[in-house]
Amino acid sequence: MSRQLPPLNALRAFEAAARHLSFTAAAAELNVTQAAISHQIRGLEERLGLKLFRRVGRGLLLTDAAQAYLPEIGAAFDRLVEATRRLHQHDAAGVLSATVLPSFAAKWLLPRLGRFRAAHPEIDLRISSSTEQVDLAREDFDIALRAGGGRYPGMRVDLILTEKIFPVCSPSLLSGARPLRVPEDLRQHTLLHDEPRDLWQLWLNTVGVADIDATRGPGFSDSGMVIQAAIEGQGIAIAKGALAADDLAAGRLVRPFDQSLPANYSYWLVCPEASAERPKIAAFRDWVLAEARMSQGQP
Repeated sequence: MSRQLPPLNALRAFEAAARHLSFTAAAAELNVTQAAISHQIRGLEERLGLKLFRRVGRGLLLTDAAQAYLPEIGAAFDRLVEATRRLHQHDAAGVLSATVLPSFAAKWLLPRLGRFRAAHPEIDLRISSSTEQVDLAREDFDIALRAGGGRYPGMRVDLILTEKIFPVCSPSLLSGARPLRVPEDLRQHTLLHDEPRDLWQLWLNTVGVADIDATRGPGFSDSGMVIQAAIEGQGIAIAKGALAADDLAAGRLVRPFDQSLPANYSYWLVCPEASAERPKIAAFRDWVLAEARMSQGQP
C-alpha cells in the first residue's frame, strides 16, 4: 500500500512558517525566497483542501487545522533528524572489514593495531588475510591493503609504502665463524628465498656478483616466514624492507650490506569510490597513512 504524502518541501515550508508564524523567517531558515515559501504553502493547502494560515493585520495565525497538524509534523521531522543522527553514528562505528596480504598483516599491520584500537574504540576491525585479490564491489569487505602497481579501476587508491629488497640476517651470523663482510661471502651461507624466487638473482646482479648459485637454499611462499627463518639464524634472507623494518629496528635482524633494490610494486590502500568517505573507512585510511609516514620517519 503506497503512502499518500504531501511533498516533503511543502511540509518543511509549513513546519518552519508555522513555528515562526512568518513566511519571511521560514524563508531565511530554509535558505529560499519568501515567494517560494508562499508557493509551497499554497500548494500544500490545495492538496489538503484546508486553509493553514490566517492573516491578521501584518501577522499570521494558524487555523484550527494547522494547530492540530503542526505538532505531528514537527514530531515527524524530529524523528527524521534523530534517525539520520543515529545512521551517521552507526556508520562512524561498528564493524570495519578489511582484506590484507598475510605477510603485510603479520609483519606491518598487526604490530600497530593497538594504536588504532586506542584511537578508535568505537570501530570493531575485522581482518581477513588472503593472497587473492578480492572484488570489493561484490565481496563483504570495506577496504583492502594490496601490493601492486596501484591500478585499480573504479577504486579510491592511496599509496601506503613503496618497497625495496635487500639481504637481512640474524646478528649472530655477523659475529659467527664464517665471514659476511662483502656480497661474495654469501657463497658460504644458506640463501633463504622469498617469492618470487628470482629476488636473490636480481639483487646479486645489482651488486655485480655473478658466480653465486642464486637458486640454492630453501624458499617460502610467505614473506613473514622467510623473515622469521632469518631471525632464527637459518640463513640470509632476501627480505622486503617494509616487512622487515620492525625486526631491524628491534635488533632481531641486521643488514649485512647496504645495497638495496627497488621492488616493482608498492603497498596500497584500496576501497570503492562510493564509500571512501564513510567515517569509519576514512578513519582507518587516515590512521594507516599516518602510521606509514611514521614508519618512514616522517612527521
